[in-house]
Amino acid sequence: MSGIKSSFLRKYSNISWKSKLFRKYFFTISAVIMASIVILGTALTAFSARYWSEEKIKLMQENVKNISVVTSDMLKPESDNDYMDTPSTKNSAKILLNMLSTISTAIDSDIVVCNVNTGKVIFCKEQLHQNMIVMGSCVIHDNYVLPQRILDKVKTDSVTEISNMDGVFNEKKFIVAEPIVIDEKTVGVVCATRSFANGAEDYITDILKMFFISAAMSLFIAFVVIYLMSHRMIKPLRQMATATRRYAKGDFSYRVTIKGNDELSELAHAFNSMARALSTMESSRRSFVANVSHELKTPMTTISGFIDGILDGTIPEDKHEQYLTTVSDEIKRLSRLVTGMLNMSKSEAGELKLNITTFDLSDMVFKTLLSFEHIIENKCIEVRGLENIGSVYVNADESMINQVVYNLVDNAVKFTDTEGYIAINLQKAEDNSVFFSIRNSGAGIPSEDLGKIFERFYKVDKSRSYDVKGAGLGLYIVKTIIDMHDGKISVDSVEGEYTEFSFELPGVPEG
Repeated sequence: MSGIKSSFLRKYSNISWKSKLFRKYFFTISAVIMASIVILGTALTAFSARYWSEEKIKLMQENVKNISVVTSDMLKPESDNDYMDTPSTKNSAKILLNMLSTISTAIDSDIVVCNVNTGKVIFCKEQLHQNMIVMGSCVIHDNYVLPQRILDKVKTDSVTEISNMDGVFNEKKFIVAEPIVIDEKTVGVVCATRSFANGAEDYITDILKMFFISAAMSLFIAFVVIYLMSHRMIKPLRQMATATRRYAKGDFSYRVTIKGNDELSELAHAFNSMARALSTMESSRRSFVANVSHELKTPMTTISGFIDGILDGTIPEDKHEQYLTTVSDEIKRLSRLVTGMLNMSKSEAGELKLNITTFDLSDMVFKTLLSFEHIIENKCIEVRGLENIGSVYVNADESMINQVVYNLVDNAVKFTDTEGYIAINLQKAEDNSVFFSIRNSGAGIPSEDLGKIFERFYKVDKSRSYDVKGAGLGLYIVKTIIDMHDGKISVDSVEGEYTEFSFELPGVPEG
């Protein structure tokens, strides 16, 4: 058991306390809890003191009122003017004094009966000695005199206050005074006093003891829960930091462990998705570098070889034109590759701007097809649909759209099988939008590749012999240009039968 405990402690302490974020989070939450407990303790102390005071005052008021009623009933038969100086009988005085003594002890207060005119004490519990002997005076209360302001108030209503009774006491006390009324005339005053501190400290101390014991237990549980939760929150962040360092070194295989379904797990999901995207992008980048290297190396080798052959006389003079034509074609191929890379960089940087003009798209299609006439004739490709095409004008960037048409025709010619066909369709819709499509027979595109065909650097099944050229930028640039014109582009293909690319552009309104 001790081995499991020590292993648990090492697991959590070694990892967690090294984390600055963990320490910051743990101590911040702990400080908030401690501050909350202090505030609650202060509020509880104030509330307890107030509650205790209200309860004691209420108890004093009830008992003083009862004594006032009883005293009034005892003195009612008397017809003298000064009721309080001569009680009816000694027996009545004993009963009154015994009641004062009993109730004073019960509510832990000092209750006396005073003269309403002079404020002096007439009856108090100390006047009743052992064996029920009534004493005429009291050493404790001989100098006890109610202030005139209390006497004036008590003639019309009861009095409740916390004071030192205008210097009668050395400390503040609870004071409750109730008039003794006979025949609608106030003939005396029942006054109860109680020390404010007496009993309150013990009551509040007991309350606080229970509070702090409960708080200590709650704090312990809270600290354990905060510690474990903090560790759980920090763990994926530490994994992300580790993953980031590995990604910086080019290793995208590391993944963050995902547990739960909260915001942190969503962040981990996003982080892992980013890692997969980076891995795919890195793979595409490497493939792109390899493709571009190949695309640059092949024509440059051809150009260099043919030019060297012409210069050193290896190639006969009568074949110079043929080989120079090949060199020209390879230079154009290099130019298209470089232009595509530049356009891609400008597009990603937001620097590719449109120069909108009105031009005939059908004329552009015819001219583009003528530039591929030699290849079309060599492969015996049948071109369909040209007889149905009339003048169709669009508002667009002419050079960019020319690049789109050229890339699509180039792809169609490249992948059309020998003695196959290319079908062209160009027409204007009722909403003035222009629709263009080009279909070629051939092997087609696998269905799993259709969704990725417009991604940059993506090439359909690089193992296929007919797809050895290109850097995977042509269709990406085509889609980028069409999107910039607020158009739409799509691809449809059936393996072994055909591939069709189509796009739609805003046309020129009639009139």
